Amino acid sequence: MFSALKRSRPLVWLLLALPALWIGLRWAITPDAYGYGHAIADSGDWAAWLLMATLAVTPLRLAFKRSGLTLWLMRRRREIGVASFGYAALHTAIYLVRKGSPEYVLAEFTTPYMLAGWAALALFVPLALTSNDVSVRLMKRGWKRLHRLVYPAAVLTFLHWVWSAFDPTTAWIHVGILAAIEIVRIALQRAQRVT
Repeated sequence: MFSALKRSRPLVWLLLALPALWIGLRWAITPDAYGYGHAIADSGDWAAWLLMATLAVTPLRLAFKRSGLTLWLMRRRREIGVASFGYAALHTAIYLVRKGSPEYVLAEFTTPYMLAGWAALALFVPLALTSNDVSVRLMKRGWKRLHRLVYPAAVLTFLHWVWSAFDPTTAWIHVGILAAIEIVRIALQRAQRVT
């Protein structure tokens, strides 16, 4: 299975899509038990988890350069990042359908947690659109500079989670994990003089 996963991009995409299919299936089959609250939370969780996985690739590469898993993650990092954006877009779509009217959306737009969420999504759009080989070739060094926007986008994503959560404890735990990933990345880059 893992050897097939290593070689097959469609299989990677299928696996990344499975949580979205599960969210949709549960909501369709048991709308009263599952419903909007679970769908919005689960789609947001998957967006954040895949974002953390994407950000963890660099410190893993720096720490375990010759690991087969690390090399595989490096080759699949863009897919994981685009999947994170996909779940963020699903999260947003669920919210917009639930609100049902621009007036309700605009009424909440200026609240800090919504501003953070919209700003994070806006930063992710150009990253998702340029996460392909053609963009890498055309943009050259500019591609890497553009994709550094992932760091402020991640901060905004987790601020949105903390500020919007009914119980922010889980969100703060994930903020701690994200901070640890970034601290390790910066420490390893400085130690290895990687820019």
